[in-house]
Amino acid sequence: MPGGAQLSVTDQRRAARHPVNLPVIGEHRRLGDVMLTITNLSANGFMIQGQIELGRGERVTVRLPQIGRIEAFLVWNADDRAGFQFERIIRQDDFMKLLRSLQPNSRLRPAR
Repeated sequence: MPGGAQLSVTDQRRAARHPVNLPVIGEHRRLGDVMLTITNLSANGFMIQGQIELGRGERVTVRLPQIGRIEAFLVWNADDRAGFQFERIIRQDDFMKLLRSLQPNSRLRPAR
């Protein structure tokens, strides 16, 4: 049985995406540490802005606030953007904690 989340692109698009500006360090088995800037985030994955030297299917491990270390694999790469899918879906309550930690202004926080 293959590992990792088995979501289709359609399923990924159903998850609400939240704009963020989150610099993280991704750990890659070949490249070592790679700097990533996450620009939108969902419980299924994230999008980064900036050039990256990874091919489709390659994996990185990132550390997210409230979530900890989580592995993600590259699903698409176009121009200076790339989309990653988490190896597992983040639980809704944990995802809301993550969003609250990234958005300290209570007026801008997502509704519960």
